[in-house]
Amino acid sequence: MKGNDKIIAALNGLLSFELAAMDQYFIHSRMYDDWGLQKLFERIDHEFDDEKAHAAALIERILFLEGVPDMVTREPINVGSTVPEMLQSDLNVEIAVTAALKDAIKLCEDEKDYQTREILGKLLEDTEVDHTWWLEKQLGLIDRIGLPNYTQSQMG
Repeated sequence: MKGNDKIIAALNGLLSFELAAMDQYFIHSRMYDDWGLQKLFERIDHEFDDEKAHAAALIERILFLEGVPDMVTREPINVGSTVPEMLQSDLNVEIAVTAALKDAIKLCEDEKDYQTREILGKLLEDTEVDHTWWLEKQLGLIDRIGLPNYTQSQMG
């Protein structure tokens, strides 16, 4: 089915965010593992898998619309050097993805592509309700109990 060029471009823009988020979660998860923060490793590795699924959903939709997925373009990643920096950097990516998803959903509504809007709505829910919420919660815990207590709670 030949899709709308504006929607395909928006989907490729979203793909660049999802691929960057995937890369960032991948390196952060491995850093947590190296530091012995097993609980953070497991959660962020799970987020890596979620981002991979988001990218797959976008690629499948782009292909269905007879577009070409852009696997080269990536938003810049920001690898933190401390736990709070890493969590904040991941939160920043999720906030940017949320804004881009909302813009793309509006475009889908304007162009009357309700099936793509439904797919993006599911990604938005996962991004806002799961990823963003969890990252904000972790940063709040660091503020409340302190970094040493937080990091100790994230070990094995």
